[in-house]
Amino acid sequence: MADTTTPMARPATRVPGHFGEWIQGRLGPDGPVALVTLACPALAVAAPGQGPGLDRLFSPRAVAGFARALGLGPVAWPGLDPDMPMGAGAGASTACLVASARAMGWEGDPQALARACLDVEGATDPLMHPAPDRLLWASREARNLEDLAPPPRCEIVGGYLGTPQRTDPEDHDFPDISDLVSFWRGAVARDDLAAVAGIATESARRCTALRGPDDPIDALARDLGALGHARAHTGTARALIFAPGKVPDGATAALRDAGLSGVFGFATGGAE
Repeated sequence: MADTTTPMARPATRVPGHFGEWIQGRLGPDGPVALVTLACPALAVAAPGQGPGLDRLFSPRAVAGFARALGLGPVAWPGLDPDMPMGAGAGASTACLVASARAMGWEGDPQALARACLDVEGATDPLMHPAPDRLLWASREARNLEDLAPPPRCEIVGGYLGTPQRTDPEDHDFPDISDLVSFWRGAVARDDLAAVAGIATESARRCTALRGPDDPIDALARDLGALGHARAHTGTARALIFAPGKVPDGATAALRDAGLSGVFGFATGGAE
């Protein structure tokens, strides 16, 4: 039976997504899957909105469990307006859960929200935290492994390659990135964008070599003079990394000509 509970007045909320990961992989052969998310303030989920609510996006059992975990009781979930497609590696599902909870007035510990999201998704992004790109995040455990310095300020031009693919929480087939995490600590501590872009590129290449698919992003980065590139390690988002003010004319057109859809640009990183 449909829930007819009348909700309390809902505060408007906007939860930014991400655009793939700077790095993602296993911390050693038997270690957890860990990542540093590439924060994307240009993409977000707004609530309340005109689109479907959680009860249309996830199973009734999962949504009921999410409400119980947050102490919300019977809920008439608000509609949601996501800027990003599901399965693109842009954080749509996590952002929908976080936006829904906040629109219902929930203001608790972000880690409690992370655990509730994990119960629904099986693998969750750190979008409930105020600075998600400053965490080394175990996505299949919904826990922060380490606090990090922020990535340097940069500009991204990116888009989506191929058809959406939802994350399989049982999938642990990722390359070892223990060395990249060590390099990352030093690069962000120095605010070294060239090093950060190189580390992201290596993570993306390892993922593509192991998991596919082949794509044109390496060649695009070289042809457009990007510092490097990043990808959604379980989605379709692909990103070129540029120093602020250094995106060349024609970059957007070049990505479209290479077959990427939804091409756009945004700034990310920095201390604020």
